Amino acid sequence: MAVTQRRGRKIMMEPGELDEFLGAQRTCRVATVSADGAPHVSPLWFVWDGTSLWLYSITRSKRWAALRRDPRVAVVVDAGEEYGELRGVELSGTVEVVGEVPRTGAPNPELIEVERLFARKNFGLDEMPHDGRHAWLRLTPDAIASWDFRKLVGLAPLQ
Repeated sequence: MAVTQRRGRKIMMEPGELDEFLGAQRTCRVATVSADGAPHVSPLWFVWDGTSLWLYSITRSKRWAALRRDPRVAVVVDAGEEYGELRGVELSGTVEVVGEVPRTGAPNPELIEVERLFARKNFGLDEMPHDGRHAWLRLTPDAIASWDFRKLVGLAPLQ
């Protein structure tokens, strides 16, 4: 169960808004910790199933190596250009590998719906293409913080 956001309640997204936002966005930024303790942030496509954020990562990447060593992660999905349009979500927790590494398409009931959603969202396909270079990471967040500055309309200006 995700921790409820304490600050910024006026601009946080309601559950339905959060689902709609994460369902519409394509790219997230994944923050990991490298072997030397340095932070590493990289963009990645994702899919949200209403409970978990699914990351389809190249298994020979710095991100994959970092997450196999230390599965703690923070992920940001955001949108907007002008201040009053900014909105986003930060999800944090621990990732787990689901399915074979790398993913070759072996039958896995846990991945059927995730791969269907991901293939439609990102490739316009009904079935997931497997290239033998990627694998699935599931983040069921411990904490979620969201913001939608469009909700500031009519509120007192920020100081």
